[in-house]
This record gives sequence, C-alpha cells and structure tokens, in this order.
Amino acid sequence: MSAFWAWTVLGTAVAVCVIVVEGVRRLLAGRLSARWPAAGNVARRCAAPAFVFAVVASVSGAMPYEHLWNGGQQVVSHALRIAAIGATTWLVLRIIYALTDPPLERLMEVGGDRNRRARRTRTQMLLLRRIGAAVLIVLAVGAALFTFPAVRAIGAGVLASAGIVGVVVGIAAKPAVGNLLAGLQLAFGDALRLDDVVVAGGEWGRVEELTLSYVVVRLWDDRRMIFPVSYFTEQPFENWTRYSTRLYGSVELAVDWSVPLDELRDALHAYLREHPLWDGRDWALQATDVLPNGLVKLRAVMTAADSGATWDLRCDVREHLIAHVRAHHPDALPRFRTGPDGFVPGGADEGAAGDGDGPAPPPDGRVHIVKPR
Repeated sequence: MSAFWAWTVLGTAVAVCVIVVEGVRRLLAGRLSARWPAAGNVARRCAAPAFVFAVVASVSGAMPYEHLWNGGQQVVSHALRIAAIGATTWLVLRIIYALTDPPLERLMEVGGDRNRRARRTRTQMLLLRRIGAAVLIVLAVGAALFTFPAVRAIGAGVLASAGIVGVVVGIAAKPAVGNLLAGLQLAFGDALRLDDVVVAGGEWGRVEELTLSYVVVRLWDDRRMIFPVSYFTEQPFENWTRYSTRLYGSVELAVDWSVPLDELRDALHAYLREHPLWDGRDWALQATDVLPNGLVKLRAVMTAADSGATWDLRCDVREHLIAHVRAHHPDALPRFRTGPDGFVPGGADEGAAGDGDGPAPPPDGRVHIVKPR
C-alpha cells in the first residue's frame, strides 16, 4: 500500500471512530436521558475523554508504521501506548464519577429520620470513590513507567529485594498509611459523617469534607479548621448528630426570689407552642440552684430539630423570658439586698422597732439596694 492510501486509511479510521463516539453521545444526551437521567450526565462528563480515547485507539490500530522515519516506529508506538493508558484511565475515572454523582446528590436531599443513614452512606461512597481513583491512578502511572525498559530493569531489582524495600517504604509511608486506615475506620465505623455537627479542638462546626488524609470542619463564622484524619481516631471529640440531629437546648437566668415560677412557666409554654422551631418533644422550666449572691438560677429546657434550630430557639426563648420579667415583674429583676447586721426583713423585731404602721428602718434610716453590674 502506498503512503498516500496508508495515511488516508488512518484519517478515515480516526473520523469513523469520532463519528461513532459523537453518535453515542447524542443518543445518551437525547433519547436515553429522558428515560434515564443519569445518561445525560454520563454523556456530558465523558465526552472529552471518550473522543481522546477514540482518536488514540484508531491511530494505534491504523498507524502506517512502515512509512515512518528510521527509528520512528518505536518512538511513536511507545508514545501511543502511554497515551492509550492515560486516555483509558481518564475515561474510566470520568465514568465512575458520572455514575456516582447522581446518587450522591440524592443522598444530600434526604431529610428527617433517614438523614443520618444517608450521610453515612454518602461518606462511605465518597471515600471508596477516592480510594478507587487513587488506586487506578497509581496503577496507570506504574503501567506507563513500566513501558520503559530501564524502569522494568529497576522494577525487577526492586522485586528481588522486596523485603528490604518493603521495610523502608513502610517506615517512610507510616503517616500516610495511618491516615488512610484512620479514614477507612471513620467511614465504616460510623464515628464521623459528612455534615455531622462536631466540637473538635474547642471549636463548634460541621464536617464539610472528609478525605483519606484530612477532615475539613466549617465553623459557625465560615472559617475552616483542617484536622488530620488520625485526630478523630486518637482524640476525643463531640458529635452532636451521632444518632439523631434532634437536640436539647437550655437557657439559664438569674432572677430575684420574688419571681412567680408558675406564671413564668405558663408563659414559656405558651410561647413555645407558637414558635415554629420547637418540635414539641419536651420542655421544662426549673429552679436549679440558689446562688451565693442571693439570686435564684432558672433553667429553661426545650427541644428542636437540629443544632441550628436549637441555637435560634434558645436565643428567642432567652429574649422572651427577659422581656416578660421586665414587663410583668420588674421587682424580680436581679438585685442584691444590703442591711445592718442582725436585720431580717419581715422578722419579729421589725414591727417592734417601728411605729406599728410598717417595718422598722435600719439604724441609719435607709435600706440600701445595689443592683449587680
């Protein structure tokens, strides 16, 4: 076959392969996408690597090596083998990501009681996908390197001394291997999931990203704290959404002894019944302590669907209780009473010291009331 016809055959083969790939892409993005929505995503994500793979495969099969320059056959053949490995790896990775993206997006939309299981499944899928991608890339790089004769010779020597090399590599890769095992332990031990609310390192936030080497926690003010994965297997941390997103919230107030607890309790219950963030599970208002400064500590407890709703509900309840006490019982606001030694307001000696019309004043004629700062 002449050189003209050989190169014509090559161009025709490339054109036919490209046309076939374009036809498959149009079919997936058109008719099949109506029945199978994931087909359109596959067509969009895999179009570029599919075209590259088609070109490389057609060129490898129809290349007229006999018409190349002297020594060019080995160079071109070697380059095409490496390109085929790269194109195949790229295409397989895009297919994996295109097929797993739709279920991952659906898992993000799951709410209610199934949210915890959905977040667990999503975390495991993401980690498995990352592990698969990393293994595939390592194998592709290894296959590309072993196309070089010098590297094959080095590889044979490495295999011959696998014991010593294994020890050296194991020592050098100990942190990386430890993080990898820690990531797998977190994902499949269900100790940590994406979107979990955690308190780690003294900071409150949500797990935004969980990889094989680090965990990104998004704090309430949009800062990001990055922890090594091993931190969550070696250090204690709080997980507020371990079994459920529902939480108890509490509000504490220090008030005077004269506060009417029953009325304040009724006012709190009436307010919670009308509040959209209260989930109706539980509530309480109790006097939990008598403080050394003469005040009474009250604690209001209420429940909400998640940590964000709990925080907002706590703030609203605190503001409501403060406003209610100020408006209806200003005498119950926090204050300190002072008087002379031995003087007891309302005691037996109080009436004897006065004129019978009211309590007797202290020796200096004044009752000192000092409000706390």
